[in-house]
Amino acid sequence: MSIDFERLSLWMDEQGLPGTGEPLEHEYLSGGSQNEIYELRRGDLHCAIRIPPPTAPADRDNGIMREWRIVEALDGTDVPHTAAVAVSEDTSVLGRSFYLMGFVDGWSPMGRTGWPEPFNSDIDARAGLGYQLVEGIALLGNVDWKARGLEGLGRPDGFHERQVDRWSAFLERIKGREIPGLDEASAWLRSHRPIDYIPGVMHGDYQFANVMYQDGAPAKLAAIVDWEMGTVGDPKLDLGWVVQSWPEDTSAVEASKASYVDMRGMPSRDKLLAHYSDVSGRQVDDIDYYIVLAKWKLAIVLEQGFQRSGDDEKLLAFGPIVLDLMKGAADLAETTDYKG
Repeated sequence: MSIDFERLSLWMDEQGLPGTGEPLEHEYLSGGSQNEIYELRRGDLHCAIRIPPPTAPADRDNGIMREWRIVEALDGTDVPHTAAVAVSEDTSVLGRSFYLMGFVDGWSPMGRTGWPEPFNSDIDARAGLGYQLVEGIALLGNVDWKARGLEGLGRPDGFHERQVDRWSAFLERIKGREIPGLDEASAWLRSHRPIDYIPGVMHGDYQFANVMYQDGAPAKLAAIVDWEMGTVGDPKLDLGWVVQSWPEDTSAVEASKASYVDMRGMPSRDKLLAHYSDVSGRQVDDIDYYIVLAKWKLAIVLEQGFQRSGDDEKLLAFGPIVLDLMKGAADLAETTDYKG
């Protein structure tokens, strides 16, 4: 255990948080090389701490503070999120920067062998899970990021002009093999742009793995979580991230194996896009551009994991996924009618 909970209790007292002087109950929830999360209970306070482990790179402290800016900025908006409770940039408290966020009473699609009830037995009820998923980013992209103090979080100007050069340079530094389709997809992205570009808050890794739902039906998003890649950029790239792997036919048996969750019963891609457009007010006629960009970018992100995999079976599994993603990007670039 890497956290000094006695010291944390004293710090919480100093912040005037509820439960002063009472025992601090804690339970480990999840963690990895970048962050650890513990559930905390103290008097009437029920929250969670998010903190990098001692072995995380030094810049994760900056990452934690970036995450906090987003979490704090979302308070008072209609975006489902964890409440901002308190933050410490002072690494002398626990050795790393950290923040406390409200505990979310709900469930995550990750780490399950199937959907929880009633979504496991009632396939029709699953449609709401998909609609709620894209509704979350539709609301997120419409947040007034300037009014919420998020200027400087990202570099929205020239966002699309930078994508290919930035990520191509990144790939060149880690490249250990040829990736078929890379050149074709890169060339297409250099010569195309979206119909319009309205900067906004984006999650950066938006998928079922990074949201939580309220218990029971109908499906209701409880919170968007894990803001490690959050920035101000093009919110529709989050949409492309979601639909790039969405099955064309969600009623087919194959849809049960199209993702790490069973996609049977989900809305069709067209219905999903229409719902996003209705909630966000943004057009989606240029979605093929975002799908090509999402597949291309995700392939490069996962290639980093594959190149440093060693004997890690989870990271080794990224190898063929990267090739499929890049081939998908190149194939769509070749066949799409989009001329933007």
